[in-house]
Amino acid sequence: MSFLPRVLVAVAFSIGASHAADQLYPIRPVRMIVSNATGSSPEITGRIVANKLTVQTGQQFVVDARPGASGIIGVELVKAAAPDGYTVLVGSTTVFAGLPALKPNLSYDIERDFLPLTRIASVANVMVIQASLGVTNVAAFIKYAQANPGKLNCGHSGNGTPAHLAAALFNVMAKVDIQHVPYKGAAQALSDLIAGHIQCQFTSPVVAMPHAKGGRVRVLATTGLGPDPLAPDLPTVAETVPGYESTQWFGIALPVRTPKPIVSKLHAEIMRALRSPEVSELLSKQGATVQPESPAAFAQYIREERNRIAGLAKGAGIRID
Repeated sequence: MSFLPRVLVAVAFSIGASHAADQLYPIRPVRMIVSNATGSSPEITGRIVANKLTVQTGQQFVVDARPGASGIIGVELVKAAAPDGYTVLVGSTTVFAGLPALKPNLSYDIERDFLPLTRIASVANVMVIQASLGVTNVAAFIKYAQANPGKLNCGHSGNGTPAHLAAALFNVMAKVDIQHVPYKGAAQALSDLIAGHIQCQFTSPVVAMPHAKGGRVRVLATTGLGPDPLAPDLPTVAETVPGYESTQWFGIALPVRTPKPIVSKLHAEIMRALRSPEVSELLSKQGATVQPESPAAFAQYIREERNRIAGLAKGAGIRID
């Protein structure tokens, strides 16, 4: 056989082997990088989905929490990974829409660097305060904050996160002056709230409610427009501050240039997982509503959310340098 035919055969074989590997995906463990801390809502949500994907595919989907820099550290790890379907991003509103809307010169571009697959779920936060403040409702807390301008501190899990935006929006709409204190994760902020180092926090009901039941903190209201699945008797912040609403959502994306067969296979498996009764039930216990959708629908939703947050930030004077 001459040199050229041998080369053509080798190339054809290589292409065929690569295509077969794509069709058989996954053939080894998949790393799901969560851009939030261990114990956070995105990490818990990612773990629920990962466990189901492991059962469905017979390959391990391993959750790897990489918090820091408001989620940028985790995002950059996935951006730099090989586009082979074995490194997946599980991110929140922050990395998909918040930072792109608020932070100039961001080190990544969701549309340029990633292939959005789907939202996983959406969830409202709750407003939590230090139990020793002696206030029992949102109106009383606003009155207390107005009497102590600049003296109260509200912890959140990083600049540009839904918790930060929730606190900033509350400042503007309730006409109070509460300082913002960023933490590496919601759990760390809650620990300082319990210890009395900060006075309030907007966080997941999953994180807050066990401590509220133990009397270590007081949960005042949900940030959604309707009852929270985990605490249906909680009032909404909007009942005291008309028009107030702040929710967060979590989604999955792959590095750009990931082969289409892998994208399609992983998306199909995630849809299968999210539509299973057991995953829906487990997420509901986290106060979350399942949000399965197509890659095109998720990409459009990200653009809409980025524009919404940019408009909110302009009205509230929020900017991340």
